[in-house]
Amino acid sequence: MTAIAVTIAGSDPSGGAGIQADLKTFAALNVYGASIITALTAQNTHGVQGVHEIPPEFVEAQIESVFSDLAIGAVKIGMVGIAETAEMIAEGLDRYEQRNVVLDPVMVATSGDQLIDDDAIEAVRDLLFPRAMLVTPNLAEAAHLLETRIAESDEEMAAQAEALFDFGPQAVLIKGGHMVGQEEAVDVFYDGEEPARLGAELIATENTHGTGCTLSSAIAASLAHGFNLPRSVAHAKSYITEAIRHAEEIVVGSGHGPVHHFHAVWGYLPVLGVPAAKTLDEEGDDHE
Repeated sequence: MTAIAVTIAGSDPSGGAGIQADLKTFAALNVYGASIITALTAQNTHGVQGVHEIPPEFVEAQIESVFSDLAIGAVKIGMVGIAETAEMIAEGLDRYEQRNVVLDPVMVATSGDQLIDDDAIEAVRDLLFPRAMLVTPNLAEAAHLLETRIAESDEEMAAQAEALFDFGPQAVLIKGGHMVGQEEAVDVFYDGEEPARLGAELIATENTHGTGCTLSSAIAASLAHGFNLPRSVAHAKSYITEAIRHAEEIVVGSGHGPVHHFHAVWGYLPVLGVPAAKTLDEEGDDHE
């Protein structure tokens, strides 16, 4: 059966983040991607110049169109700019009994621009956190959700992950790649047991546009293939690390460029034809 995932998020016309990054990630990981757009943005590698919210009732219409027809294996949720849109998404997840939900509570762009209002933040926390298998805030988003200061150590990240877990998701992954003074890109995973520290090489690059979107959609892609949550997080961590490592192989824009979503494919492109990519299913027996 074809693995299908859907992204519910905002659009990035420059192609590095949001819906566009999610669909590229799905494609790179052998998943058919569908999309439900919550907002249109005017943005590029330098920042966000404008946001236009899609009317909530039209978001609902997109949800009906996609979920009533496609066999969705996983859902990634990104930018939800207004509270009414969060309500529509929550109702749609319930109506179509979606369980493999990865929520990336996008609040601030890599450039520092705020993308959603305070009412939407509360609605995302109260309505979408309890419906998520996993939430993936970065350091700033975790602090904002908890109304506290940004974590400065692995221990503080773990404490904040536990606090966010109390809002109802099955698991929390706090992304610590921007922590000052770290020698590794460290994330902390918490699912009600002992917090797990996930370290990877910290790669020095300015090309970090859309990293959070890419990581969360990579997790959703693995879930759509049938992998369990811990292995899906591990797959995604490896994928984003390599996408960042190869980011400078492409030249896009003059600001913070995107990661290289197709790093494993573009190097093998002949004039005609593309060799079959290795599927996640070849890697082992860790399906649920």
